[in-house]
Amino acid sequence: MHTDQIKARAGELHAGDRVLLSGTVYTSRDAAHKRIFELLAQGKPLPYPLENAVIYYSGSTPAPAGLPIGSCGPTTSGRMDVYAPELYDRGVAATIGKGGRSPAVQEAIRRNGAVYLCAIGGAGALAAQSVASCEVIAFEDLGCEAVKRLEIRDFPLIVAIDCHGGSLFARGEGAR
Repeated sequence: MHTDQIKARAGELHAGDRVLLSGTVYTSRDAAHKRIFELLAQGKPLPYPLENAVIYYSGSTPAPAGLPIGSCGPTTSGRMDVYAPELYDRGVAATIGKGGRSPAVQEAIRRNGAVYLCAIGGAGALAAQSVASCEVIAFEDLGCEAVKRLEIRDFPLIVAIDCHGGSLFARGEGAR
């Protein structure tokens, strides 16, 4: 599935479905989310458009010679739950991370026809194999937590929370 298709195809996706995702994703973690919300409050331009965006909660390591990125596994999504409902309300199509989400995030996913996808925790080197290119686009001073635009190919993910209210976590198939 291509990242551009997620919003249009969210209704076809159900918790437990496996997805190979290709296209553009943006990395953002705690510190970057805080800055993005400061920009929103000030009415300033954001580092990436929120409409139909796919946000990957990851802070990658430096790229080894000849590769676009180092290890880039998912971080715990719950730390972004304070920000996620508004981002989904502003058009974000999907977030990628690991672990469960709060009821407020689950409701935002449902009402916005979006999804939450989980990547395999502890497999950052494996995830890096799906990254074709990486470019720091904002907050370079944050180091590994800088916002990056990644072009991914066949990134293996699982639908953890769908827009129908389905959740792997509610079914006891994941940990919070």
